[in-house]
Amino acid sequence: MTETPLHGIIAYPVTPFHDPSGPQAGAPDLPALRRVVDGLVDSGAQAVAPLGSTGEAAYLTDAEWDSVCETALDAVDGRVPTLVGVGHVTTAETARRARVAVRHGATAVMVLPAAYWKLTRQETERHFATVADAAGVPVMLYNNPGTSGTDLTPAEIVELGARIENLTMVKESSGRVERFREILDLSDGELSVYNGSNPIALDALRAGAAGWCTAAPGLVPGGPRALYDAHVAGATARADTVLAELLPLLRFIVDRGLPRAVKTGLELRGLPAGAPRPPLAPLTREDTDHLATLLKDLAPYA
Repeated sequence: MTETPLHGIIAYPVTPFHDPSGPQAGAPDLPALRRVVDGLVDSGAQAVAPLGSTGEAAYLTDAEWDSVCETALDAVDGRVPTLVGVGHVTTAETARRARVAVRHGATAVMVLPAAYWKLTRQETERHFATVADAAGVPVMLYNNPGTSGTDLTPAEIVELGARIENLTMVKESSGRVERFREILDLSDGELSVYNGSNPIALDALRAGAAGWCTAAPGLVPGGPRALYDAHVAGATARADTVLAELLPLLRFIVDRGLPRAVKTGLELRGLPAGAPRPPLAPLTREDTDHLATLLKDLAPYA
């Protein structure tokens, strides 16, 4: 099996923003971002992954993206590996972001096949090959049909991995557990697979996933690591118990949208990270109250 620089809990930080009516008019709050990243490292996360869906990367200008990337990687300061989401609708900008991330010390980059027009197989391969060449570090293919509108099959993913040397990892977020084993089998273990669907975290690990990409450590710092450690130790009953306790929260934050739910949860924890950037909006009062109850129930993992 190909050696991978990433394993275990890969934690996603939000991108904090200043108050839109304040002197910095909704710009990224970089000191708050440092605090968020420090909290994830302190939670026992085994890698930090800025600028994914949770980080609202799609709503940042290019200059904002660059500043968030630099700040997040500087905050990690080599304490754990880093995975930077570099996806963009154009190949040129995706490749540029990959180069920026690597220049600031990213361990690996993650590429979402985002496009306005549905890409052909040849266009998809050219996009990934160009970005992988620009990066020169391990590349993770992010298969998330819910946000990208593209669902690559295990066979298509494995074919891309065979053709692109440093495409060695896959974040599978379709929610279909059988895909983890299928990708591993079709690639003869050459591709490492990671789970991006919170509710199936334990099933994915048991199916061979090398890690769990999740925003949950921002709200329950000890929860995801407790589940992963129990799985690695072979403590089946303990892992089942942790998942059962976490599951209501995991389902809630996915259903309500990660930036909305995690930012509201951070506010409830006394770690404000601002509101999501419009058109996204904070949770309703009813949802906020429900989230507060969920977090209270999970106080042992705080």
